[in-house]
Amino acid sequence: MISPIDRLQPLAALTEDQKTVETVQTAEQVPFGAVFRSAVDNVRQTDAEKVQTDYLLATGQLDNPAQSTIAGTKYQMAVELLVQLRNRALDAYSELTRINM
Repeated sequence: MISPIDRLQPLAALTEDQKTVETVQTAEQVPFGAVFRSAVDNVRQTDAEKVQTDYLLATGQLDNPAQSTIAGTKYQMAVELLVQLRNRALDAYSELTRINM
C-alpha cells in the first residue's frame, strides 16, 4: 500500500537562527575610538603588571619566575596589537584622502 507524502514544513529553527545572527551583527558595531581606547588601556594595564612582576622578581618575592616572562610577553603582544590598529587607521585615512570627489 502506498501512503501519500506529507507536505514539507519549513525549517523554523534555521530561519530563527538566521534572524538572530543578523541582529547580532548590526547591534555589535563599536566605534573605532572605543576600540583604540581599549587597546591603549590594555597596554597601560599590561605594562603595570610587567613592571610589578619585574620588581617582585628582582627583589626575590616572586615564587614563579615564569610569571615575569608571561607578563613581558603579554605586554609585548598588547603593544603589537596597538601598533597594528594604528597602522590600519593610518592606512584607512590615507585611502580616504586619496578619494577624488
